[in-house]
Formats: sequence, C-alpha cells, structure tokens
Amino acid sequence: MRQPLVAGNWKMNGSVGSVRELLAGIKAGIGDIDKCEVAVCPPYIFIPQAQTDLAGTPIPWGGQNLSTEASGAFTGEVAASMLLDFGCTYVIVGHSERRTLYGEDDALVAKKFAVARAAGLKPILCVGETLEEREKGVTEEVVARQLDAVIKLEGVGALADGVIAYEPVWAIGTGKTATPEQAQEVHAFIRKRIADQDAGVADNVRIQYGGSMKPDNAAELMAKADIDGGLIGGASLKAKDFLDICKAANDSV
Repeated sequence: MRQPLVAGNWKMNGSVGSVRELLAGIKAGIGDIDKCEVAVCPPYIFIPQAQTDLAGTPIPWGGQNLSTEASGAFTGEVAASMLLDFGCTYVIVGHSERRTLYGEDDALVAKKFAVARAAGLKPILCVGETLEEREKGVTEEVVARQLDAVIKLEGVGALADGVIAYEPVWAIGTGKTATPEQAQEVHAFIRKRIADQDAGVADNVRIQYGGSMKPDNAAELMAKADIDGGLIGGASLKAKDFLDICKAANDSV
C-alpha cells in the first residue's frame, strides 16, 4: 500500500508573520492524520523558519527548485547542499511554471532530478500538458516525453527515490480541475509506462495530482486507484483548506 503524500507548494507567497501562522495552524491540526505524509515547500527564504517551526513534528519540508550546480558564480541560484543544510527532505523539479515561465526543458529537469537524488533529496518530478496539447490529443505523448527524459538519464530505478506529480498545466491556478476520471487516466498511463520497464518501481512510486486540488474535490480525486496524494498550490496557503485535503488523503488509505 502506497502512503499518500500531500505537499504544499507555497510558490512566491508568504511573510514572516503569515508563515508563522500557517505553520502553527498545520501543526495544530495534524494530530489525526497518521496515514498520509504531509510536507511543505516554502520559498527559499522561509525554509529556515520552517525548519525551526517544524522541528520535532512529523512534517518534512523542501525547496521549490534547485540548481544543477554545486556552487560558484550562479547569482540567485540555490544548491542541493544548501537545501540539505536547512533540513530539507524534498525538492520540486520541473514545475510547469519553471518550464513555461523560465524555459526549463526536459533535459534540464532530468538533470535537476539527478542532482537532487545524488545529494539525498527526494525530487518531486512534475509532468503535465498544456490546454493546447490536451486539445490536440497529445497528453500521453507529452507526459511520456517528460518522464522518459529522467528514465533515459537515470534509469527507471531512479524513480523509486522520488515522487511524480501529474499537473495538467491548464488546471493550475485557473480554477479548472481535471475530472477524477481524466486525472486517473493519466496517472494510470504513467504507472503503466513505468511498469513496462519495472513493475516493482511502478507499484511503489507515488503519483500525486497537482491541478487545483481543493477540499471539495480532494476525496473524489484521491479515491482513484493511481492517485497518491496531491501537490497543492493555492489551497496550501490556508491551514484549514490544506488540512482538509490531508484528511481526505488520510481517509483514502
């Protein structure tokens, strides 16, 4: 049985005060959630605060991105070793906003996955199609290409050390959500593609859904066989909403 993972991607949001309040709210409500792993990925500058506020709790934290370089003249970048220095467990790689806004291609995302894994971080690999790609009927082709870049570089076994997040780009921050059936279809495709190379890895790898999951649709999405939690954006900025999603994941086990 795969343990669901619900991870909050705070994106570029937060202040010292709001982060303190949010983490306090999550800690206060986490007690009854014992079958679902809960994690948060704050902006870099708030990771030390997460480390302090979450010490002694079962809640891991992580980064939203990392550099492929270990150190050097790379202004504005953050290395895997720096994330580890502040106790990070996870790091998101290949989020659609990194791909679309900052031009990260499949090869770069695969390299980031490899760098994170080599450092001992657990990469959350984001894959997904745009609205145009879905309407053209090439969703599986796009997702396969993004997944295969990592498999080609690292081998299928590397996926056992990470998490996959399917995030239809057209459902991120738009208020639109893939139906549970649409989401399950792609999740099942991802798992089968991995299973064709290694059934054991496919059975155990967690595949999150990451497209506008909210308290009112979380249970229905996570009732599907191949959806193992969520990578949560906007709803992760409100403790109650985030905890409601975590409880839905917990109840799905």
